[in-house]
Amino acid sequence: MNWRDRLPPVRGTLLRDEPLAPFTWFRVGGPAELVFLPEDEDDLAGFLAGLDPGVPVTPLGVGSNTLVRDGGVEGVVIRLGRGFARVEPRGEARIFAGAAVPDAIVARDAARAGIAGLEFYRGVPGAIGGACIMNAGCYGAETKDVLVEAYAVTRAGDRLTLSNAEMAFSYRKSARAAQGDLIVTGALFQGTPDEPAAIEARMGEITAKREQSQPIREKTGGSTFKNPPGRSSWKLIDDAGWRGKPFGGAMFSPLHTNFLINTGEASAADLEGLGEAVRADVKAKFGVDLEWEIKRIGRPA
Repeated sequence: MNWRDRLPPVRGTLLRDEPLAPFTWFRVGGPAELVFLPEDEDDLAGFLAGLDPGVPVTPLGVGSNTLVRDGGVEGVVIRLGRGFARVEPRGEARIFAGAAVPDAIVARDAARAGIAGLEFYRGVPGAIGGACIMNAGCYGAETKDVLVEAYAVTRAGDRLTLSNAEMAFSYRKSARAAQGDLIVTGALFQGTPDEPAAIEARMGEITAKREQSQPIREKTGGSTFKNPPGRSSWKLIDDAGWRGKPFGGAMFSPLHTNFLINTGEASAADLEGLGEAVRADVKAKFGVDLEWEIKRIGRPA
């Protein structure tokens, strides 16, 4: 009997052989064997506790920083939705956000509540779950600077509360999340009191800067590579001659050369192949290893 015939009861939605391209900003990728859209944290915990422990589980946020390969994803892909989309100021310049809340919405609601320090989220694509997993940040600020604690459910269905220190943050990474045994369901952040108008003005500056320097209306995944120590990935890619150079249906943006874009009909293989070609070229020309920031999941076609 197949594992999909022995699924635990749920209140959310189960989708078999569901195409994942519509779930991602690149708009590419094959199907998942099963997609689970849990109703709430209890539904998620019960499903994970009752699922065959040998079945792989992959969380997928809003798909802003994820490349799904053309062969699709084995096992269960979990996508958090409305039951994880609450934002709630909690006094003393603190704000709670569910994992499915877009980063920009957290920045906006914090500003309205007079909570400063989260303005940088206005320029971060994605949602809070992913921000905690990869220590998302921009313009000199990171998730580790504002996180009080993160809430998660483990692969076994247990609930955890993890302090900032327990998340073990480093550049674009949480060592605890990287163990792959948990799904972040929400987070509590600490800011500082300030006037909403002043916070909004700073967010407006971030928005303008982002619109001028990044291809935000393209099918992209945000920053493709992490910045090597003391170097800028965009400069290395540009100096290697890859600005705007087509590779199948993919290219690195003429506007910002660390942004990989689907020009219209790219496959996941085009996008990943271009990234690997650029990595090899930069290594050969400058002796620098570029490390993927975009998360690549699934099987090749």
